[in-house]
Amino acid sequence: MNPDLDALHPYPFEKLAALKAKLIAPTDLDPIPLTIGEPQHAPFAAALKKLHAHQAEFARYPATAGLPGLRQTIANWASARFSLQALDAETQVLPVNGTREAIFAFVQAALDQTRPAKVAVPNPFYQIYEGATLLAGGEPLYLDCTAENGFRPNFSAVPADTWREVQIVFVCSPGNPTGAVTPVEEFKQLIKLADEFDFIIASDECYSELYLDEAHPPPGLLQACAELNRHDYQRCLVFHSLSKRSNLPGLRSGFVAGDAALIAPFKRYRTYHGCAMSLPLQHASIAAWQDEAHVRANREAYREKFAAVTQELAPVLDFPTPEASFYLWPAVPGGDDIAFTQRLFEQAHVSVLPGSLMGSVGTSGVNPGSGRLRLALVAELAPTLEAAQRIRRVIERG
Repeated sequence: MNPDLDALHPYPFEKLAALKAKLIAPTDLDPIPLTIGEPQHAPFAAALKKLHAHQAEFARYPATAGLPGLRQTIANWASARFSLQALDAETQVLPVNGTREAIFAFVQAALDQTRPAKVAVPNPFYQIYEGATLLAGGEPLYLDCTAENGFRPNFSAVPADTWREVQIVFVCSPGNPTGAVTPVEEFKQLIKLADEFDFIIASDECYSELYLDEAHPPPGLLQACAELNRHDYQRCLVFHSLSKRSNLPGLRSGFVAGDAALIAPFKRYRTYHGCAMSLPLQHASIAAWQDEAHVRANREAYREKFAAVTQELAPVLDFPTPEASFYLWPAVPGGDDIAFTQRLFEQAHVSVLPGSLMGSVGTSGVNPGSGRLRLALVAELAPTLEAAQRIRRVIERG
């Protein structure tokens, strides 16, 4: 077996299960998980109808490039959403089976092991950035996301000698787990660095459509390119998904878009990889990308939830006001996120994810996730609010 498999760390949820294995939760309380970022709102019904209507097409092999209609629908959506000049559906868009699969595959295809192969990742981070890097023979470069920098990486603090060894930079905006949004000027700063040091920017934007201020949608990497008149999106790729936008995590549908010089070899890799999206899923995806009404309704449901939970928890927990995503990132009373997680489970039957399990010891010599929790507000309002009330009671009891 590939010896790099031994370098992989257990997934955060494996570690969490071990932390809870010997704990006993109160039997008089129903369990409420705030752990996995899996949307629990109703999936977009029209997409499911399309899936059923085209089920006979499961009998056909799909092409790696996807249906022309899907690529064009994606190009139209991205161009409208991020104020792009017409994104070329033929050369600048590639449908994928969700962002997780695509991010992992892209690192395997893009990393050149014949030279220094650092991959910069935000810290704390979505585990797939690290795992994909290790299995591709690369070295993660952890860029700490702290409160002092708005929970975003400080790219200007990276020395030039380090940048020269970087091949890929991952951005996650809106951020998981912090909810922080990368300003468009920060994207532009990173593009300038990519030009100087010749690395690829891979922007994971799967939470881009879950934002709290309807008048201010989060900007994206391609939007920054367009404002710089870089309509070839050189060195830039974005990853988008229907999982959060349309509550369709099981559909495993998303896309990669950007630099045609990166899309073409990635498509060639995927042809051998054998991961084309099935045709019924593509038809369902077209329906989802073409409709915005259900996405606005989804955002409104999250706004209501955030408001209710913030009102309940703000008096007892310190957390940044989220701009987007469906996470809260509070500091833990007493600073021990592991002990507090166990305490919540034992006393309130509420499961949360300790921040230290999502981070690594990075540039500062400490784990920037330590002392915080990730709360995934993905369930309906009533159980989510009840979880917040239980958390508050545990804190107030001391």
